[in-house]
Amino acid sequence: MKKILFLTFFLCSIIVRAQIGEYRNDMCIGVNAGVTLNEVGFDPLIAQNYHTSPTMGITFRYTSEKFLTAYCAFQAELNYARLGWNENIVDANLIPLPDTYKRNIDYLQMPFFARLAWGKEKKGLMFYFLVGPQIGFMINESEERSAQWTLNTNGIPNRPNGVAEQYDLKVKNKFDYGITGGIGVELNTNCGHFLVEGRYYYGLADVFGNAKRDFFSRSNHSTIVAKVSYLIDIN
Repeated sequence: MKKILFLTFFLCSIIVRAQIGEYRNDMCIGVNAGVTLNEVGFDPLIAQNYHTSPTMGITFRYTSEKFLTAYCAFQAELNYARLGWNENIVDANLIPLPDTYKRNIDYLQMPFFARLAWGKEKKGLMFYFLVGPQIGFMINESEERSAQWTLNTNGIPNRPNGVAEQYDLKVKNKFDYGITGGIGVELNTNCGHFLVEGRYYYGLADVFGNAKRDFFSRSNHSTIVAKVSYLIDIN
């Protein structure tokens, strides 16, 4: 895990520092917005649908050089994102129950990307790939549950594998970190840069405690992100 984070930070620093190809000194800043589809990887397993919520933030990008046909850049963002999980509740016979439960976990996130792009630098389309580490800090959490709560004969929520410890369990680890990457298309114009992209984030930290005394041995985020961005040149 530490090696993966080190390699991604190292790749970002190489793109900023190295000047092997044609020199560039282009800076952009702008805004981004999109939607997240999140699941939490629980062990023991909890059946889920995607937790769908908005994300938005600001983007900074520095392009340092053109190497062969690729434009090399460093990109950093400060984003708000609502993650969590949305349970798919069925009974022991896999029959859907009227119970609903959703946990919302709000984060401030900072991804750091190494970015490679190909295409038209000034006017036209570019295709790009980006990858890097991401850190996040939880700023709020909340629950949404139905008024009806189906209980079994033991007085606990009726679930197929008997897992109910997640209800009312507070987030233990407010600091989140992991690896993120994606691909996208950028339209460069005189009015700025318009971007559409898809990303995937895999969390390396657990939401809840994972010691032997804790119930869940794993509870990490897994997020699909679709977003659009608008950037303007500042240098």
